[in-house]
Amino acid sequence: MKAMTSYKSQIASLITVVLLLICFTLNAQTPKQPAIKDTLSSKIQQLKDIKITGTRPIIKQQADRIVYDLQLDPESKGNSVLSMIPKIPFLSLDASNTILMKGKSDYRIFINGRPSSMLERNPTEVLRNMPASSIQKIEVITNPSSKYDAEGLAGIINIITTSAMQNGYNGSLTLAAQFPVQGFGPGGSYNFKNGRLAIATYAGINTSRVPEVSSVLSRTSTGNIANLLTQQGFNKSNGRSAYAGSEISYEVDSLNLLSAQLNINGSNTDGHVSQLSQLQEERSLLQRYQLNNDNTVKGDGWDAGVNYQLGFRHHKTKLLTFSYRYYTFDNIFSSNVLFYDRFHTDEPDYRQDNKDQYKEQTAQIDFVQQIDKVSIEAGIKGILRNNEGNSMNTPGEANLFNNNQYIFGAYNTYAFTLRKWSVKAGIRLEKTIVDANFISTATQANQQYFNLIPTVSFFRKINLQHSINFGFSQRIKRPGINKLNPFVNRSNPNFETSGNPDLKPSLINALQLGYSSTKKLSMNLSLDYSFVNNIFIQMAEFNPQSQITRVTYQNIGKTAGISANFNFSYPFTKSWNIIVNGNGGYLWLDASNNERLTKIKIFTYNTTLSTGYILPRNWRLNASATVLSKNITTLQGTSNGYLRSSFSINKDLIKNKLSFSAIFLNPFHRYRENIITTADINFLQINNTRENFRNYNLSLNYRFGKLKEPLKKTRRGIKNDDLSN
Repeated sequence: MKAMTSYKSQIASLITVVLLLICFTLNAQTPKQPAIKDTLSSKIQQLKDIKITGTRPIIKQQADRIVYDLQLDPESKGNSVLSMIPKIPFLSLDASNTILMKGKSDYRIFINGRPSSMLERNPTEVLRNMPASSIQKIEVITNPSSKYDAEGLAGIINIITTSAMQNGYNGSLTLAAQFPVQGFGPGGSYNFKNGRLAIATYAGINTSRVPEVSSVLSRTSTGNIANLLTQQGFNKSNGRSAYAGSEISYEVDSLNLLSAQLNINGSNTDGHVSQLSQLQEERSLLQRYQLNNDNTVKGDGWDAGVNYQLGFRHHKTKLLTFSYRYYTFDNIFSSNVLFYDRFHTDEPDYRQDNKDQYKEQTAQIDFVQQIDKVSIEAGIKGILRNNEGNSMNTPGEANLFNNNQYIFGAYNTYAFTLRKWSVKAGIRLEKTIVDANFISTATQANQQYFNLIPTVSFFRKINLQHSINFGFSQRIKRPGINKLNPFVNRSNPNFETSGNPDLKPSLINALQLGYSSTKKLSMNLSLDYSFVNNIFIQMAEFNPQSQITRVTYQNIGKTAGISANFNFSYPFTKSWNIIVNGNGGYLWLDASNNERLTKIKIFTYNTTLSTGYILPRNWRLNASATVLSKNITTLQGTSNGYLRSSFSINKDLIKNKLSFSAIFLNPFHRYRENIITTADINFLQINNTRENFRNYNLSLNYRFGKLKEPLKKTRRGIKNDDLSN
């Protein structure tokens, strides 16, 4: 009780300090500007008309982000947002179409500067049929400022649907089909404005079909007597999902602005898994069984938020914003596992039913003001989260838990221009409280910690075509509920996986140096260095007596890495261009496990070469190739590299109205061998999964309507970019 009273008083003191800061800044007077006398002559000299021509760059470098304007890229007219990702600096796709940012999967995705439940769990499915023509630009925020939550490593991807909504209406509709993998997926957007009221909507439906995927796992023990475990399996699935999102904005008057958003999504996937498992000692069979697993996964979620922005009549640069957001989702998993052809095993058949529920409430106050050349931002924020899990199987095993996480934060940032430099610096204070009760194992995880997180970025525009930037930031990596839960998952009898309730967060330190050029040879370069102490790592241990491999997480290591990220674009002619986008890095990891020191040093790279050529009658041909090196999966594991290719053709059938696109993915490889190798002192394990790789995509995109006159949007809102699992 004393600890609870203590942290409540700490939070109250923190909020009081920030509110006093906001009140003080609200009362600050902006310096008055001297009156300007009209010194112009009454005679007016008529000048000849001057015509200024030029082209806007597709890519812009700012102090903390790269901005890619999709509307200026002709390929966006017939493609999805997902297919455009490999062209955007510092972004890439892996073999499973998972988006990577600087080669990492630890980032958040926003829509119009706010989180969306549509993209919380499986952004690939949503972006796969979201028409790129409905997106204005994508911001890759590589050095998030102090106004963003401190969780994360790589940064934030912000998808901006429209630059400015205007009187009238417009929209787009895309019909896409992929085969033999995936399926049919229509998607679209609609924008409407009348006077002070504006509404923006977007929606889509996905059907996903994954044909039979085969896998072979072999684990060899390296003790005095070598045992060999082999597991051969097949799995396939069919799924359906849908999403819809909307934003509404109403300008009460010049000083008061209301906005709200609502997003909903749902999915349903049916899968089948079959497996043959055999354990041998030399040539003697020790154990064998076969299993069939029919499973169903259902998920649905929604989020809603409201924002109120207040302006000040005599201080136009002052803005005060109040925001609230509620977010929830449910996941229901059911499986029926049947064993047969048993030999020296008594594993019982079982049925498993899981239901996980997640709820989140967020309240936030933001304040901004411009004083002379200094832009000031300050705010406070509170996030209240609750996870509940209820898992039961017929033999009587249960996984019940209740997890509460509270994060209270306050930030203050300053941005100003100093001669030729633009500087943005800030600090964020966060208090984290974790109160997790793992009922099934009678275990608790109670943690409290403060973090003071600084960020700073410098930007200099050398001239109209060249700029440099530098940044430093600290970020927090908090363990999510799956990494904390000590429940042991034994769905595969030869393997056990569990979390660790004693895991502690890791603090990430990152330095970034960037250069941008918008000449004919456009380039965006970034050199990054980061280091982490007390990092939590997944590790595997093999028990020779039980013949079981146990996988869990531990804070046992420290890591550092240096990486180079690059994007080059060059138009050889008006009809032909080439783009090189990728990254390469060197990573070293030191970990101490069971008094054994493990040192890992590895060089990784991910590079995409793409080119486009405009044919007569505005047909456009595009081709790309991506090469990805091997990578680290766990403390003892690595995955193999791969090569992927893509060829496409698109055309405006009706200029700026109707476009067609056809994409041929990986024509030279029908399957991909995904090989994960895990090696330790007691065992060597190789897991080879054979996935469908070749695919076809056809799509039609129709755009309609016309807009006039811009509409205001709130400049601040809730951005929960701290969540991980």
